[in-house]
Amino acid sequence: MFITGYAVMAGAAERLVLGYDSFGNICGRKNTPVKGAPLSGQDMSNKKYVFFLNSCSLELQSLKISSVSLCVSSCPQEQLNSLEDLQSFARNNGSCLCIYNLNISSYTLNPKAAELCPTLPVPPSKSFPLFNRCVPQNPECYSKYASVLISMVNEMDVFHRILSGILAGRDTVIGLSVLALAFSFILVLAFRFIRTLLVHTLIALVVFGLSLVSGVLWWLYYDYRNDPSTELETQKENVKFLLGYAIFSTMVTVVLLSLMLVLRKRLQFTVQLFRIVGKIIGRIPFLLFQPLWTFLILIAFWVFWVAVLLSLGTAGTAQATSGGQVEYRALSGICYMAWYHFVGLIWTSEFILACQQMTIAGAVVTCYFNRNKNSPPPHPVLSSISVLFCYHLGTAVKGSFLITILRIPRIVLLYLYNILKQKESACAKCLFKCCFCWFWCQESCLRYFNQHAYTTTAINGTNFCTSAKDAVFILAKNSAKLASISCFGDFILFLGKVFVVCFTVFGGLMAFNYHRELQAWVVPLLLVGFFAYLMSHSFLSVFEVTADAMFLCFAIDMETNDGSAEKPYFVDQELLTFVSQSNKLTEGQKHRSARPFQDNEDGTELQPMV
Repeated sequence: MFITGYAVMAGAAERLVLGYDSFGNICGRKNTPVKGAPLSGQDMSNKKYVFFLNSCSLELQSLKISSVSLCVSSCPQEQLNSLEDLQSFARNNGSCLCIYNLNISSYTLNPKAAELCPTLPVPPSKSFPLFNRCVPQNPECYSKYASVLISMVNEMDVFHRILSGILAGRDTVIGLSVLALAFSFILVLAFRFIRTLLVHTLIALVVFGLSLVSGVLWWLYYDYRNDPSTELETQKENVKFLLGYAIFSTMVTVVLLSLMLVLRKRLQFTVQLFRIVGKIIGRIPFLLFQPLWTFLILIAFWVFWVAVLLSLGTAGTAQATSGGQVEYRALSGICYMAWYHFVGLIWTSEFILACQQMTIAGAVVTCYFNRNKNSPPPHPVLSSISVLFCYHLGTAVKGSFLITILRIPRIVLLYLYNILKQKESACAKCLFKCCFCWFWCQESCLRYFNQHAYTTTAINGTNFCTSAKDAVFILAKNSAKLASISCFGDFILFLGKVFVVCFTVFGGLMAFNYHRELQAWVVPLLLVGFFAYLMSHSFLSVFEVTADAMFLCFAIDMETNDGSAEKPYFVDQELLTFVSQSNKLTEGQKHRSARPFQDNEDGTELQPMV
């Protein structure tokens, strides 16, 4: 809250989004005067674009563009060769391209007009939505303009580069996020009514999507590398990261295809598993809408977080220089606030997802431990939400905090790796990668145990630590049964997430490739992939959490009851039959693999236990 209040009071996000001139005026709005700057404080409501007086020969000095910039109502669409042309353009279009205090009628009469007006000839420009700048269309001027703009971004720290990447592709990122939302919702409905043909179709689409994305990445890398006009730093950066993306995508494709080949025999059991999960969700239909509310809450939080981030990035004081221009000097300590703000992004996002998991788990637990399966309890989702907010918010906070603690070292290591990548040795690279993998494995395991701890909390009503201990005990005692049942189901859900990410990233590749010279789209593409995975995970986690909660309830049911009249089981016959058949298949595979050794010893094959 302190950082939010400070960012709102000291920041000026509009300055970064709308653009500003050299005299302290933000384009597209009314401004307040700055002491010592006579041309500040003007009404720029009708002047929405930033125009540089010397756009063909910009220079970068201390992260600032040396050319004077103005707010104009429209950019010149044709080349202007003389002061008379500038005067005619101003009269016809109402857009003055000279300093504000120079009257239009004085363009051709004032002896200092050459210093107060843009350098002639003025190239044709277009109001491209990249920070609302007038981008010159002349190839030579455009090349210099883009080089200076990208150089300015490249010389900024990571914090400002992320801001620049978000703003450069903000419209495309929003559109692709909506596309990922649509893919995720369609996939949730498909899993609700899953059949064998649908599983085969999903696998085929995933294979096609992985192959398509890998092929497009390799084609774009080849196209960029052999393009003779690839001279700007942003293009060279795109080439480097395209190669990394292509290699990573190819490796993921090979690994997933291998896993599909190995696990193909358990396909029928997966269909039965999703049929049982779909039956539970059919009793609680509002579970399908739970990810939508979570997504809307996440979107609202992310918008709020980005707004605070933009305000932090523009926090500074306006000071007039000797020439009547205005400079913004950054305040000390902003970088540390930005890192703290980033930690808040991770923790709060994980907390929101943890609340969704606890809500789903609580609803499933309520329906499982209900004797009358044909008459489910009324409003289980609302009941689960009320119990969460009244009693178990601390459990969600602790679980999400543990995930945050494990994720922060990975981010710090990645930051250090990017700083030291030019100096480190092969041994250091290997050490960094091993640390990345170790923290990722720890985080994945912690997520798995957290999910079961939330379910145990919903069953017993105990605190996080006690629930985690009980969940570990139950999982250790029934690990073989639970792992063999849910392994391939989780794999199919993971394929669904891969499907959403693949086709969203493919759309991002096609969209960003249209503006390859203007945008260093490495950061926006990573952002799109991250959002797509987070959305698909949020939606498909309904089935994942429901299945895991159901099997944990089953394990606890088997532990506490014996099936007698005094202690009857809560499990229904369909789930009990499915678990028995799955265990038979697993035990049968184990005995078949051990048969040659048994035949050599006593010639007797052990029978699988039911």
